[in-house]
Amino acid sequence: MKQRELGRTGIMVSELCLGTMTFGQQNTEAEGHAQLDMALAHGINFIDTAEFYSIPPRAETQGSTETIIGSWLKARGNRDKIILASKAVGRGTQPWFRPGGEETRLTPRQIRYALEGSLRRLNTDYLDLYQLHWPDRKIGLFGEGGTTFTSLADADEVPIEETLGVLGDLVTEGKIRHVGVSNETAWGVSEYLACSRTGVPRIASIQNAYNLINRTFEIGLAEMALRERVSLLAYSPLAQGYLTGKYLNGARPAGARTTLFDRGQRYQKPGVDVAIEAYLALAREEGVDPVQLAVAFVTSRPFVTSNIIGATSTQQLTTILGSVEVTITPELEAKINAIHQVHSNPAP
Repeated sequence: MKQRELGRTGIMVSELCLGTMTFGQQNTEAEGHAQLDMALAHGINFIDTAEFYSIPPRAETQGSTETIIGSWLKARGNRDKIILASKAVGRGTQPWFRPGGEETRLTPRQIRYALEGSLRRLNTDYLDLYQLHWPDRKIGLFGEGGTTFTSLADADEVPIEETLGVLGDLVTEGKIRHVGVSNETAWGVSEYLACSRTGVPRIASIQNAYNLINRTFEIGLAEMALRERVSLLAYSPLAQGYLTGKYLNGARPAGARTTLFDRGQRYQKPGVDVAIEAYLALAREEGVDPVQLAVAFVTSRPFVTSNIIGATSTQQLTTILGSVEVTITPELEAKINAIHQVHSNPAP
C-alpha cells in the first residue's frame, strides 16, 4: 500500500482510505471492527467518518459510525497508528443534529458542538483532519441539479473566514490538526485558500465524488488540487456500487444498498447504464475484475491523494483491496478515455 502526502501537511496517508458510512445500519459493530482490522492489516492507515453517519441519516442512528470506530480504537489501543478524519454537517434542517432542532450551519458555536460530539464518540481527544461535510451556501449537492449553477439563491451565508476562524482556534487548542472541505466547488476552494492568507488554517483537502461515470472534478478542480496541493480524497469510486453492474436494467439484488434504501438517484440518470456496460465490457476484454478496474483508475489519478473505499462485507473489501495490484497502463487509460469521450459524466 503506497502512501502520499496529505496536502502540504507532511502527514502521509495510504492511497486507499477506509470509508465507514455503513457502520451502524448495514454493518454491525463486529462487522465494522472486522473491516477496520482488515484495512489496517493491508496497510491502510487512513479512516474517514462523519457525525452524519451512518447513512441514510436517521435520528436513532446518527453518530453510530463514530461510536463503532471509537469502540474499535479503545479495544485495539492503536490511535497512534491511525490518521483519523471526520466531518461536521453543513447547512441543513435535520432536527436531531443540534439542540432544539435548529438549522445546522457552519457557525463557530455549531462547529464546536459538532466536534465535541465526534471526539466523545470516537474515544479520542483530537482529529488529524476535520472536514466541512458540505458548504453553508445553498448549492446543488450529491448530484442534485447536475453541474449547473444558475443563481445566488440565498445570500444568508456564514462567512468562510468566520468558519475558518473557529477551526484555527481548534487547531491551537490541539483538538484538530488540519482542516478540509467536502462537496465543494472551485469557487469555494479558491475562497478558502484566499482566506488562509490572513492567518487562518489552510485547507489540506477536498472530499468530492469521483469515478468513471462522474469525472467532473477534472473540470477546474483537478488543476487547482495539483497546483495548490489540496488533496482530493475521492469518494464513491464505485459510484455507490453501480459500477459493479449489479443494478443494470433496474435490477435490485437482495441486501444491496439501493434495494434497501432507494438512495441511488445520482446514478439512475439517462446514459448511466450504457456507460457502465461499456466499462464492464472493457474489464472483460482486459481480463480485469470490473470493481478493481474502477477503483484502480481513481487511485491512479495524479490529483487523487487517497481513494475512499467502502464495503458491506470483508469479502467485498478483499476484492477492493486487490485493486492496488491493477496497473492503469497508458494503453488501458486510452481505452478508458475513449469510453469517457462517448459517455461523458452521465452521473455528475
